[in-house]
Parts: sequence; structure tokens; C-alpha cells
Amino acid sequence: MSLHAWVLHVDLDQFVAAVEVLRHPELAGRPVIVGGRGDPTERAVVSTASYEAREFGVGSGMPLRIAARKAPDAVFLPVDAAAYTAASEEVMATLRAQPGATVQVLGWDEAFVGVQTDDTEASARDIQQAVLDRTRLHCSVGIGDTLVRAKVATGFGKPRGVFRLTADNWLDVMGDRPTIELWGVGTKISRRLAALGISTVAELAAADLDVLAAEFGPRMGPWYLLLGRGEGSRVVDDTPWVARGHSRETTYQQDLTEPAQVEAAARELAGHVLDDVEAEGRPVIGLTLKVRYAPFTTKVFTKKIPETADREVVVARVLDLVGRIEPDRPIRLLGLRAEMTMPDDAREGHTPTRGGW
Repeated sequence: MSLHAWVLHVDLDQFVAAVEVLRHPELAGRPVIVGGRGDPTERAVVSTASYEAREFGVGSGMPLRIAARKAPDAVFLPVDAAAYTAASEEVMATLRAQPGATVQVLGWDEAFVGVQTDDTEASARDIQQAVLDRTRLHCSVGIGDTLVRAKVATGFGKPRGVFRLTADNWLDVMGDRPTIELWGVGTKISRRLAALGISTVAELAAADLDVLAAEFGPRMGPWYLLLGRGEGSRVVDDTPWVARGHSRETTYQQDLTEPAQVEAAARELAGHVLDDVEAEGRPVIGLTLKVRYAPFTTKVFTKKIPETADREVVVARVLDLVGRIEPDRPIRLLGLRAEMTMPDDAREGHTPTRGGW
């Protein structure tokens, strides 16, 4: 009897908070908020909130000050990226050790696992147990016949559960839900779809391809149609992921108000980004500068540049972008992203993600 190929999406439950609770067992059951330097009086945002903290309305990306008002008894902890990376590597090693598994890592706390089985629920439970035994971390698993369906399914399985989405039940489960619940559709895209009269997943699945192509272009229009139907790649690709770029951002505890301050901050940011880029050994071909004016207005400036690995040239182009910043407006955050050339053997295709810049 031949086995069927399936996609499992493994997502660690409240990963960062869970790692912190393992290190501080006395915090189990308490609202835990991880972000910045762990000081809610400083300018920083929530990286992860435990389920107990989420019950107070605390969520990722929320300013720590607001989180402290919502959950005044919460424990605030600083971000410890090294600890989360080490825990993540243990999880991914556990997934790769599963018999016949192909693992495509998506980030610290999630990965696709390709398996051949006729009992997907048993495979999912085996993975959950293996991860728990080795790392003491709980995870949820989405089962799908495409990457998109497996990814979306995980949300229905949280926490510590298993859920299956296939062509047979995709529209039954997702059809009446808003398009923003699709992986890869954020606020802006959902608004543009709504302007076309497309508000639900079922409406997107039945949309006119020409209308979507006219709105989003010949590549992304058809892609959104497939997304509405839960279709797309069925193959888990374990080719090592190659970053298209590197980015850093800094939130300043005091607003930058002088041009010299802004230039110095941009130079420092560029130095960190270029250190990351040089470790890749690939030249820079584009820059994106993110500026958040006080109190909370964000602008993004982009610039394609001739291919170069010369730090001084890149910094000069960064300063060109800095010149587009509105004078006399206090700045609370600067972010910089450098896009690099891609190697010929890099993984092809597009993996949709919400957020990022």
C-alpha cells in the first residue's frame, strides 16, 4: 500500500514566553511579557506575551507601556535572542530526526515538515511528543495537502492541538472568514480586496482572475486567487533559506531632534547592517529606510543602487535617503534594510508572510 505525501506545519506555542518559563519555573501560570530590555517605562514593543498575558489584551507589537497598563501585574522580561536561537535549534533538530521527514524552517518557532503517511494525526502527535520530550516545549500542528492549508490549519489547533485542512473542507472552514485570516494577506491587501467587493475567503476563491490581475499585477493577482482557494505548493523544500536582505531598527528612548543626531544614528545603523551583509559575502543592490516620527507616524523610503560591496558607497546612499526625512520632525525610530544579490542556487518561489518590511 502506497503512502500519501502530506504537509505538516509545526508551530511552537507562545515560544519565547515558554522558553522564559522553562528558565524561570516560578513564572508558570503568570502573565509574562517579553520585549525590549524588559522595562515597561522604556520605548519598546512586546515580542511575545504568554497566554495568561494575552487574556488581558496584550499582543505582539504592542508598546510595552500600553501592555503594562493592560496587565499591571505582568512580569516583564528582556529579549534574549541567544536563548531562543538555541531552543529553536533543538526543536529543528528534533523535527529533522523524524523518520522520512523533510523540514523547511520558517523561523525561530515554526517549520513545515513533509511526511509520507496514511495516518497524519498519528504523525502529528508523534512530532508533538518528540518535541516535548527533547525540549519540554509544546507545539501545535496543522495538517494540509498544500503548504498554505497546513499553515492556516495550525491556528485552529492552538494550543497543543492538531487540525487538518484539505481541499475537502477548506471552504467549509474558511469560506465565510475575512480574507485577512489568510496567510500572506495583511491589512492593506484585505482593504484593496474589499474595495473590489471581495471580503471573504469564498469570495476571493470565486473572484475574476482578470480583476485581480488588474489590481495586483500579472504575478500577484493569480497568486491571491490561489491563496483564496488554499492552493499552491505541495512540496516541502529543505533547501537552506538564503536571506534577500538584512535589517536592523532602533527605537530611541529620547527623540532625535537634530540633523547631526539623525545622521549619526543612521551611520551607526548602517554599520550594523553592513556587518550582517558582509558575513553573507554578497553585494548590496537596494536600501530601505524606515522612519517613525513622533508620536507614531511611519514613512518608508527605498532606493535601488548599483551593485556594490563598498561600505562607504552604501553609507553614502543611506545618507541620501536620510536627506528625504522631513526636517524639524522629532524621530523615535529608525530602521534600515539592505537588499543583496541572490545566489544562483537559492530557493525559488515566494513564501508568503504577514508583516515584515
